[in-house]
Parts: sequence; structure tokens; C-alpha cells
Amino acid sequence: MPILSDVRRLLDELYPPARAESWDAVGLVCGDPDAEVRRVLFAVDPVQPVADEAVAWGADLLVTHHPLYLRGTTTVAADSFKGRVVHTLIKHDVGLLVAHTNADSADPGVSDALAEALGLRITGPIVPDPTDPAGRRGHGRIGELEQAEPLSAFAARVAAGLPATAQGVRAAGDPDRPVRRVAVAGGSGDSFFDAVRASGVDAYVTADLRHHPASEAREAGPLALVDAAHWATEWPWLRSAERELLAAAEKHGWALETRVSHQVTDPWTLHAPMTANR
Repeated sequence: MPILSDVRRLLDELYPPARAESWDAVGLVCGDPDAEVRRVLFAVDPVQPVADEAVAWGADLLVTHHPLYLRGTTTVAADSFKGRVVHTLIKHDVGLLVAHTNADSADPGVSDALAEALGLRITGPIVPDPTDPAGRRGHGRIGELEQAEPLSAFAARVAAGLPATAQGVRAAGDPDRPVRRVAVAGGSGDSFFDAVRASGVDAYVTADLRHHPASEAREAGPLALVDAAHWATEWPWLRSAERELLAAAEKHGWALETRVSHQVTDPWTLHAPMTANR
């Protein structure tokens, strides 16, 4: 049976911490490196319901995409929700490991999983990693559908391919405009607009699109935009990470039991459609 330091090593090989952005906080947050690991739970957010799920299932390690302490802290006291998460995990011998921007740019990474969920054949990254001679690592992915389809049908494809959230999926563009070449970026993606436009794709799928960048992108050309919930665009990576870890563990003869959390930890919980303009 592997110990936590063994599993950490495999995850670090899959998602090297050195490739995380300088502002990020990735790696092992808590856990005894010598503790045995039998069960690993994957989730997007290290929030209390997920910590409780890890404890209830008997997980030895919780792997999340989002960091618990992104901007640092001076206390882990249990009088804050983050402190309660730390106390819950430590009290029940559950380690916490984060793979964030190092998973975004990995091959395969977060955007590969998003493209796979939408049925795209990946042709390369939006922003290539200059240190990757193969040209597969980097931010976002560009892919193609087998056949072009109207934007309205493509938006429905995105909604069907991702887990349901209160926000749902919204699109900007001519509903009848054909879509075949698509750029995707899991999580917040409006910082990639220049590269996306330069790639000549028909549509861009991402999350957290703000009014002004989205409006400017629409005015700059015919690019269609498809905006889904941040959590939903990153959730498919959990299955990819689970698959990659199990394959690596099998090579070592380790029998790990894994699970992907299906808890919707997107912060938005209600959507009220507007029926008329005033």
C-alpha cells in the first residue's frame, strides 16, 4: 500500500508544481507524508461539504483543483470556514493536495478534459508552453467538431456535456452561425481573448466572462462566445485526474480506490429567467 509521499510524487509528476503560476498555491496543504493511502477523493473546491464527504467515505487523501489558501494566512483556527476545513481533515487523518494552474497547463490537463466532454478533437493549445517541444502543453485548447453545427446546437451540446448548475450556459452570437473550430479554457478565460481571436476559431467556451471584455470581443469580429459556470468547466478534469492517477498507481502495483465528488460547489444556487424587458 502506498503512503502519502508516494501518491504525492505521482501527482507531482502528472502536474509538476514548478509549472504553476507564480501567484498560485499548489501542492500538499496538510497530511502526514508517512500515512498510508487507500482512498483518494477528487473535487474542485476544498469547502466544508467536500471535507465532510471525504471523512464520510473514509478518504485518506482529498485532491482539489482550487487552493484552500490562495493568498496565504496567519491562522488555521477553526473559527473561520477555511480553518474548520483544515481541522476536519487533520482530525480524521485526511490529507489535502492541490493541483491548480499546474493542472491547467498539463498534458492532459483541465482544458483537455473540457474539450473531451464537448466531443472535440484537440489540435493544440491556445497559448503554447514555450518549454514544451511537443507543443501540447499550455493554456486552453483548440479543437474541432466532426461536423459544423449552428451555434444554438453547439450551446446545447455544451449544456449537455457539462454538469448542471444554476447558471446554465449562455451564448453570444448569431444562433444560426456554423461552429466547427472551437477554443476552450476551463475556468476564467477572458484573459486569452487576443490569442483566441488570432487562432481563427468559430467559438470560444470558457467561464466567468465579464461584460466589457465579452462586448469588446464580440465587436472585434464574428467570434461566438459560450459562457458556462466556472465549476462546471473544471469538473471534467476530476475524471481525467482520477484516470491518470489510477494508471500511474497500477504501474507500481498499488491498489488505490478513487472517487470523484459530484457535489455541486458552484456558489450560485438559483436562476430566475426574465420574461420581459422594461
